[in-house]
Amino acid sequence: MEANKIVYFVGCGPGDPELITIKAKNLIESADVIVYSGSLINPRIMEFAKHDALLYDASLISREEISRLLSDSTKRGLLSIRLHDGDPGIFSTIREQIDKLEDEGLQCKVVPGVTSLLAAAAEMNLELTLPGVTQTLIVTRAELRTPVPTRERISELSKHRGTLVFYLSVHLIENIIKELLKGGAYTRDTPTAVVYKAGWEDQTIIRGTLDSITKKVRQARIIKTAL
Repeated sequence: MEANKIVYFVGCGPGDPELITIKAKNLIESADVIVYSGSLINPRIMEFAKHDALLYDASLISREEISRLLSDSTKRGLLSIRLHDGDPGIFSTIREQIDKLEDEGLQCKVVPGVTSLLAAAAEMNLELTLPGVTQTLIVTRAELRTPVPTRERISELSKHRGTLVFYLSVHLIENIIKELLKGGAYTRDTPTAVVYKAGWEDQTIIRGTLDSITKKVRQARIIKTAL
């Protein structure tokens, strides 16, 4: 298939412009059309785009408009990318967009990026799978508008006593703590951390325990963009 019939879904990392892959940077620099994830992407990364590139903030348009933009511009022979924060494979809704584009005969390629989880762990010098402690990492989100299967409820996942990571859920931290303790495997003194905007200039790391972390997060007024 011709190169100009490819739509790229590109992960640009957690926020630090130096934590972007060479492949992602090359695509951003060459793209004619970029649909990007609004305030979730550091403006310094958007500076890689060429001066005449058409930039569209995905937070201001519908998914249908995003698909139409990517489809129409690619069919016109323009290099078009959907730029995601972190890695496109985690909580990004790319599959729905790819299905529509492939139905129109377009090819889609995903370029992986450094997810905020890995940036957060690096900032804290953490090994997420520590011998003698846990060899299991569970990545999930708290239930609210998006349903979660019964087997994936927090109280059930906590029974594994692995390293748990919650995306898109810091505003529900009080409920998360209750469910973790309800599972019975964790105690109130279990080490806990919340990382706000991992990899950004204004990154904030709050450390505590299951017993203390909620109060600390509330005092810091962190309600989004945190792990």
